[in-house]
Amino acid sequence: MDLGLKGRLALVTGGDSGIGFRTAQRLLQEGARVALSDMEPDALDAAVETLRKSGDVRGFPADLTDSTQVDALQQTVSTEMGDPDIVVSAAGITGPTGFFHDLNEEDWRKVLDVNFLTALRVAQAFIPAMRRKKWGRVVFIASEDAVQPYIDELPYCASKAALLSLSKGLSSTYGPDGITVNCVSPAFIETPMTDAMMEKRAKRDGVDIDTAVRTFIEKERPMMTVKRRGRPEEVADAIAWLVSETATFTTGTVLRVDGGSVGTMV
Repeated sequence: MDLGLKGRLALVTGGDSGIGFRTAQRLLQEGARVALSDMEPDALDAAVETLRKSGDVRGFPADLTDSTQVDALQQTVSTEMGDPDIVVSAAGITGPTGFFHDLNEEDWRKVLDVNFLTALRVAQAFIPAMRRKKWGRVVFIASEDAVQPYIDELPYCASKAALLSLSKGLSSTYGPDGITVNCVSPAFIETPMTDAMMEKRAKRDGVDIDTAVRTFIEKERPMMTVKRRGRPEEVADAIAWLVSETATFTTGTVLRVDGGSVGTMV
């Protein structure tokens, strides 16, 4: 299926690994050009070098928790590649975990800043050009946790729930300008984030990684009927469809890629 992305410019944040990296790769395969952004220049350079095999991609290091760097990112990308038609906001962290009574305000601020406010800043910086062109696609990476919060990850869960609300509000605001805004909500994907979780669990329980994954699904995600971690490319495929010309009537919604993990239909 031709997704109609040839020549489109996509900005992918959090792009040096995991879902962001695979999304950039998928969009390049569809003929899009990609501006890839992440915090660590060396890791970003390595990702860009790998992705160059698939198409036109350039790296733009930026700390998205700093609004001045977001503004600089917008100006630099616009000057060097043009105004993005597509923005995929994939930057995020798990952040501090623990029960509510064990977390302080700074723990909450850190997670909300990285997971929610970075997406907000990027949207503020790049949507104006989409409005001028009367065409745009914005996708935020949320999580199953947004609608099914886990008691030891409440800052993370709240930050992802905020993305759902932001997405719905922006879709209503900018739909008349030809811009769609959606969320993709993955669950337990093979990324550096869940690798770290499973390594910690394996060490704690004295087991190997495969056993840690299996017991995590059995005990912590019993409704995940697909009994494995998802693959980043499976999420990337969903994102590629949402930003394509075949999804022009899909906006203000959330597409779950969660192996059945969420226990409700809505």
